[in-house]
Amino acid sequence: MIDEEDGALDSGDIVGPPPKLPVPEEVAEAIRTLIRWAGDEPSREGLLDTPQRVARAWKEYCQGYGEDPAIHLSRVFEEVGGYDEIVLLKDIPFQSHCEHHMAPIIGKAHIAYLPRDRVVGISKLARVLHGFARRLQVQERLTAQVADCIWAQLKPQGVAVVIEASHACMTARGVRTPGVGMVTSRMMGVFREDERSRKEVLALMGF
Repeated sequence: MIDEEDGALDSGDIVGPPPKLPVPEEVAEAIRTLIRWAGDEPSREGLLDTPQRVARAWKEYCQGYGEDPAIHLSRVFEEVGGYDEIVLLKDIPFQSHCEHHMAPIIGKAHIAYLPRDRVVGISKLARVLHGFARRLQVQERLTAQVADCIWAQLKPQGVAVVIEASHACMTARGVRTPGVGMVTSRMMGVFREDERSRKEVLALMGF
């Protein structure tokens, strides 16, 4: 497997907590309004700092809007010793939020591609997933975005993405049915056109 190490800090470096992101008053007030509408009082002690915390949390949840996931696939490796079989990263955990209720989507993804003449550092596949997941999403679109990005940037022979996730908008509200998982997939290239290749990659994923 090919990957590159992240830069390490010198032993003498002092690392402190990052500075807190300033929260615009209109954002904080919007959260106070929601707290009141839910039936509580934002001025009580336990909720005084909640608007700022919620605002900063949502900025973190949605940090994918501030990046282009394709940038993670810009550095490729062509010296692979003639390797021309499937590259698969299994069970990548992720968290997103449903665009309909802004409720958590928690799951795992399996991402595979069949190289043509280049491969990418394995951590970059996870970074592409997280870049798209850290936005308001629907699972079907998330699956397609990850697959399409890898297909466009690496130009492989095939791409296969399967995502399994639980949606709090269904498990914690509405029909309130816990334990239900949703599975979506996108197959491209040989994984779509050739049944044997599709069966092989799904078997490697555990399906």
